[in-house]
Amino acid sequence: MNNRARLTGRVIFQGDPGYETARKNWNPSTDRHPKVFVFARNARDVSNAVRWAEANGVPIRARSGRHALAGDLSQVDGGIVIDVSEIRSIELNRRQGTVIVGTGNTIGRIVKTLARQGYLFPFGDSPTVGVGGIALGGGIGPLQRTIGIASDNLIGVEMVDASGNVIQADSNRNSDLLWASRGGGGGNFGIYTRYKFQVVRAPSTATVFQIQWPWEQFEEVTREWQRWAPGVSSRLGTYLEVGQRNGGNAKATGVYLGSKATATRLLAPLLNTGQPQSTVIRSLPYTQVVDFLLPPDPVLTQQISFQFSSAYADRPLPDDALRIMRKFLEKAQNDQSGFFFLNWGGAINNLDPSDTAFFWRDAQYYVEWNSSWIDPSEAEYNIELANWARKKLQPYIYGSYINVPDQGIKDYGAVYYGSNYPRLREIKAKYDPRNVFNFPQSIKPARRREDD
Repeated sequence: MNNRARLTGRVIFQGDPGYETARKNWNPSTDRHPKVFVFARNARDVSNAVRWAEANGVPIRARSGRHALAGDLSQVDGGIVIDVSEIRSIELNRRQGTVIVGTGNTIGRIVKTLARQGYLFPFGDSPTVGVGGIALGGGIGPLQRTIGIASDNLIGVEMVDASGNVIQADSNRNSDLLWASRGGGGGNFGIYTRYKFQVVRAPSTATVFQIQWPWEQFEEVTREWQRWAPGVSSRLGTYLEVGQRNGGNAKATGVYLGSKATATRLLAPLLNTGQPQSTVIRSLPYTQVVDFLLPPDPVLTQQISFQFSSAYADRPLPDDALRIMRKFLEKAQNDQSGFFFLNWGGAINNLDPSDTAFFWRDAQYYVEWNSSWIDPSEAEYNIELANWARKKLQPYIYGSYINVPDQGIKDYGAVYYGSNYPRLREIKAKYDPRNVFNFPQSIKPARRREDD
């Protein structure tokens, strides 16, 4: 083992105390056996780790929140995992309306820190996802119709490239890298250490809601939600979850950045659909709003494995698609399996598909589904079930979200990035021409003309 490029930070080799804990991810099926974990504390530690990997010929994986949803993305057998979860600074500049955050921050930590100081920050449905894991691939969630997805608010990055150099990107320096970082997915171009976002003031109060229906009513609820949600006020973000048949239900959750009275009026179409089992509509201080929408989501104690897939749709699912959805939910074996929908539009449409690397801006809603299991012997069945659903739903959906990767997708470049993929390949070739940051479904460098 060549130690000329010395590892720094908190280093854990295979066989060292703490190695098994270091291997644990939110999705247990993604655990691997790397040669070494480096818990970096600054960009220098990251740089040294990249150079060490090059000197020793081992593959590299970057990790922050441990939320990789598919195998070999944040860990790799025999390789080095550069874990940036200990780079956790948060620097708010009220005068400029910006925040610079270390890449090891979880979304929950950033959102709750800024909420206490009166600012909005985009978030998804889990507080323990790392900021890089969400922002680099887009960062969708209930605030997207008001302030855009997370990557739309990204205005600068610090990144360690394939040679171990620390580089900055913003509108004036390496602007092509900033463009690619706004939706091009994590780990493709280098290992990021800091992000700069624009932020806007939060309302002092907002209205949260959650409506639940019996599972048997999910088709009626899904039809109405898909008809209503894309055209409702852009200050209202909502997702719809439908669980498996045995023990599941249909549940619409969200936030309206306004009064309870107006929220109640806007929610009338849903409230008048089916026979809700329970209804919560509550005006809360914004600090409590984020607590309501980001419930605890432990990483190290997670026992359930998942297979995910995702897509977009520009019209409500017809009855044939709902029958496919029903069959999937009847065949799912674990109560964590189900469908998830998120309404689109509003501020997402303020940018054109080519303005950033995030391409899929013209949908009516986003749809995601997952199958889950505990016993490893059930993995094959559940992976096939998720793949079956994607194949059957294909006539009604398009594209896929890079932050919810599905390694069964073959022509993944166009599916994740649309017509932005060729430009992303050119940028990859500029910043990582030797394809050092290479993993399943990573962006491939464009070939140079002399290589054709």
